[in-house]
Amino acid sequence: MPRNHLLALFLLGLLVASLVAWLQHSPGYMDADYYMAGGLRLVQGFGFNEIVIWNYLDNPAGLPHPSHSYWMPLASIIAAIGMGLTGQHDFYTARLPFILLAGLVPPVTSLLAYRLTARRELALLSGLLAAFPTYQASFIATTSNFVLYNLLGAAFFIGLFGDSRKNYFGIGLAVGLMNFARSDGLLWLPLGLLAVLLNLFSLHGLQIRRWLKPFFSAALFLFLGYLFVMLPWFVRNLNEFGALMAPGGSRAMFLVTYADTFTYPASILTFERWLNSGWQAIFDARLSAFWSNLATGLAAQGGIVLWPFILIAAWRLRRDFRVQIGALAWLALFLVMTFVFPFAGPRGSFYHAGAALLPLGWALAPIGLDVVVAAARRRNWFTPQAQRVFRVMLFAVIAALTMILINIRVIDDDWDLSDQTFRQVEARLQAAGAQPEDVVMVNNPPGYYIASGRAAVVSPSSSTPLVFESARVYEARYLILESHSIPDILMPFLERPRSTPELNLIFAEPDTVVYEFIRDE
Repeated sequence: MPRNHLLALFLLGLLVASLVAWLQHSPGYMDADYYMAGGLRLVQGFGFNEIVIWNYLDNPAGLPHPSHSYWMPLASIIAAIGMGLTGQHDFYTARLPFILLAGLVPPVTSLLAYRLTARRELALLSGLLAAFPTYQASFIATTSNFVLYNLLGAAFFIGLFGDSRKNYFGIGLAVGLMNFARSDGLLWLPLGLLAVLLNLFSLHGLQIRRWLKPFFSAALFLFLGYLFVMLPWFVRNLNEFGALMAPGGSRAMFLVTYADTFTYPASILTFERWLNSGWQAIFDARLSAFWSNLATGLAAQGGIVLWPFILIAAWRLRRDFRVQIGALAWLALFLVMTFVFPFAGPRGSFYHAGAALLPLGWALAPIGLDVVVAAARRRNWFTPQAQRVFRVMLFAVIAALTMILINIRVIDDDWDLSDQTFRQVEARLQAAGAQPEDVVMVNNPPGYYIASGRAAVVSPSSSTPLVFESARVYEARYLILESHSIPDILMPFLERPRSTPELNLIFAEPDTVVYEFIRDE
């Protein structure tokens, strides 16, 4: 690919990310809030230690406690780098590295496409599609894993175009960073090994003696690359939790409803409880996840209109082991997020995890378009200029859809509403006498921490007595209830605000009610 094309794609990606950033003044949702909060603690010198609890899955003993026991730390580290380099500890500087990385996604996607097709015009179109990523656009300028996963996924597939120890070590690095970004990144380790096998099989067929030694050599360097990234984190987890992987994620396999994610105490989330929920409930949850994840795959991951072309191209290139690995990766993620994590998957995890495959999809879509137009040309439907015309039309449609979705998901949905609400609540709490050391219980603890600097724990989805018990255990003084996100058990306290023997009403607004927990002296 010509360098001027790559530079132009970088600048275009940077421009789109900057436009989104101009419209956003806060991380916008709890995942991004959490990564921002983790970065803030790092840059302030507290290490991997936090004063927020957004779930109780790891049975935290109290505040502060070890961070990133459910979500992984890479995005927090990158946010900390932005704040550390500028000396400003705020969202605007935390997201600067993410904006720059978003600019890299289009040229890297174009390089992947060129490796796949060796055609500059198709690679350029792939980069243009990556610059306008439809559903993902609202996430490219915030403190999240989307652009990280885009780049790491592209790096994984680019690495498969070589057959050297350097390539395999690089693939291992990419997989390690994917795991360092998200727990489901671990799935890419066996996929990397499988890719090595498929490549050797394509070269040597069934002559096992010819590829057995190269396979073990490639696997060794792939593992070395992976451990280069992940080994320090495994050591940290052993020191903090006594296990290689933090305990938060394992209990998520035994949820009966999504609300169980926030249940207290998490020790009740057992295999026996899951089994006792009944086979009908277990089946219904997974059937619902199946249809939801399928819709996500076609619409969000498929760029709304790109998925038919992606599927056509994948079929055309079905003998390419890199395309085979991409298809297997999507299927593996779909199965895990449908049958193992049927509540987290449909609520964003499947979409987030699939971000690693988007560059491959953007690389395949122009191929599929050319296949369709070529088939129409053979029927004498179009003129020889049709290929170029339809490429321009596809780009125009994707660019327009991206702008529409930015308007819907950022402007119309009022991206910063939660942050603004928390800042208003904090001002009123301070006016009511709240002290800096007081802890709040709220639906989005990391978001509240970013807005106020105050320690916060999540409102548990448990019985009322257990809510009060968790408040005592984690020394929460205030309970903040918001109409758009609240456990069902606490809904009466929002709908009919009043003081009770356990709660003293501080103030009530139409969509927000704040109480103070009454302590027994």
